[in-house]
Order: sequence, then C-alpha cells, then structure tokens
Amino acid sequence: MRVHGRRKVLALAAGVLAAATACTGNAAPPPPSRTATPSASPSPTAPEVAITQAEAAQEFFKVTVTDDRLRVKSPLQGRLRLAVDLTTGGQTELTKAAYLSTDYAPIRHKWGTPTLIVPRWARTEAAPWFSALATRDGSPALLTFAKSDDRWRLSSVALLLPGQQLPEIQRDADGYATALASDDKSITISPQFMGPVHASVAETGSTGVTAGLVAAGPYTTDVAEQIATQRAEAKSTGYSYDSIFSPDSFPVYALRTKDGGALIQYSLSRTTTTTAMTKSAMDEGVPVPTSAGWLFKEPRQQRTLRLIETHQYAAVVPLLKAPAPAAVIAHDGALTRGSGR
Repeated sequence: MRVHGRRKVLALAAGVLAAATACTGNAAPPPPSRTATPSASPSPTAPEVAITQAEAAQEFFKVTVTDDRLRVKSPLQGRLRLAVDLTTGGQTELTKAAYLSTDYAPIRHKWGTPTLIVPRWARTEAAPWFSALATRDGSPALLTFAKSDDRWRLSSVALLLPGQQLPEIQRDADGYATALASDDKSITISPQFMGPVHASVAETGSTGVTAGLVAAGPYTTDVAEQIATQRAEAKSTGYSYDSIFSPDSFPVYALRTKDGGALIQYSLSRTTTTTAMTKSAMDEGVPVPTSAGWLFKEPRQQRTLRLIETHQYAAVVPLLKAPAPAAVIAHDGALTRGSGR
C-alpha cells in the first residue's frame, strides 16, 4: 500500500489522522459498513443467538481436531483440499503454504482448552463469527472462526507477542461479547482502517502521514527501517527493491474491550519485489532465498523475483476520547506465494 505519490492513500491517511486526534465527532462519516452488527443487549424476549458459547466450543474442537488429523503424513489423496476447506480469509493461503512448503508434512499443532469470546449474534445474522484464546504449542494464540456457506471455518490465528496479554473484553450478563461494525467511530482507528493504517506505518515508519497512529515495534516501524535498509543495499549492487503491504479483501473482526476501546483482528499481504537493473546484476540474476526454495525450480531468477507473504495481526485500539497509538499485540504469518522471470 504505497503512500508516496498516491493521492487517494494520502487522503485516507489524513482522514484517519484527523479522526484520531479529534474528539468532536464532526468528521465526515466513512463509507457504509458491510460488517453486520450484533443484536442488542439481552432481554427476556431476545431472539435466539446464531451461536451459543457451548456450540462455539464444539466448533473450535471440531476444526482443530480435524486439522490435526489431516496434518499427519499419509498417502491420503486430497488432504490439502480437505485442510483448505476448513479455512477462510488469510488462513486459506497460510494453510496451502504449510502443506506445499513441507512436502505435505506440515507442523502438527497442540491446542489448549479455549477461552471463548462469542458475540451475541441474532439467529438471522448472515455472517457471524467468534474468537477464542487458546495455547498453540504452549504459546497463547487468538483464533477467529467465521461462518461461510453454512459451515464454521478458521479465519485468523495470531500468537500473542512476548509480554502481551489479551485485553478484557466487554461482555453482557450472559457472557456474550460485543462486536463492532467496520465503520465504528468511537475508537481512534475504525476497524476498516486498521489494516491500511498499519500498512502505511510498516512502509514509511515514523516519517509517513500515519506516523504515531500505531505504536513503534517489530511489526510496524522496525519493518519500515528494514525496508529502507534493504532498498539502499539493493541499489548499491545494481538491484531495485520494494516491499508493499496491502489489506486486500481480508476480513476484519473487532470486539469492544471493557475500557471502551477495541480489539481488532485483521490480515495484510506483503509483496516484496527485487529486480536486476544493471547488466552485471542481470548476468548475476536475482537469488531466491532459501525460505522460498519450495516455490521455484531454479536458485536464481534472471530479472525479477516477487515474494508474497500473508500476515495476521491483533491490535488494541483505544477509545477516541482517550487517544493513544494503537498497539499490535499478536501476529503470525508466512511466505505464501512467489513468482519470477
């Protein structure tokens, strides 16, 4: 999501910055939300929910246990297709890569007992989802499951970063959480803008128009510094280098935290392109990193190498009335695709 020279992106970022620094609520409203909103607080006459907490627990175990069984190395035909059918969103690309990069012997995960975070969706809700906090191989992970084609599928997984904890989620008297619409304006960054803002900070760091909206760290400003360093190093040896983040069409999930802020889960793709620009660089070719060897037959590409990664995050975003930088608290991701010529 290149910021430099793109008027639309600059306008978006400027609008987000204005929203984050103003508490009057006079800013122009964002585009209409496509994210369904949860039903009202419970009442004696409230309709049945789309999914109960007990049902969510069953779906968690059904998906994770099935996924584990499919990861066992075996001659079973169609294992990848069956594994992919358990997923949606960014998890689809990550699951494909997990199988293809390991010769169909992906890492098997051991999941702990989940703490469920289930929004109170009306029975008529078209696209309900729920989250769960559970250990994966001993590390706390935040998962989100979404209903698609009448089936529950795993959409997002992000591991809590060292020293981070999940914020306390707002719940009603029955223990159901509150989901936020994608255009919610009560927080410093609306859910629909969290991905684009993060992408901008990861590309431009502390010098971009979105500087200060997301806290510095290994997945934001540190990435921007790494990109700048690698760009300079590539140029000195006859290559061009660029790395761009994009939210693409990945879904976004947002929950109200007890302090009025939000916990937002979202995904970004990262496309890194290295191109030989001089004759000597073309003669040398573009080396394929060892981590990307599974995607290519040759160890070098003659002119251009393009690598695409899929990353999933969780961030805590403060209430608009108490503005502060959003903080990325969880992440997981991997190289998922590549091409060259």
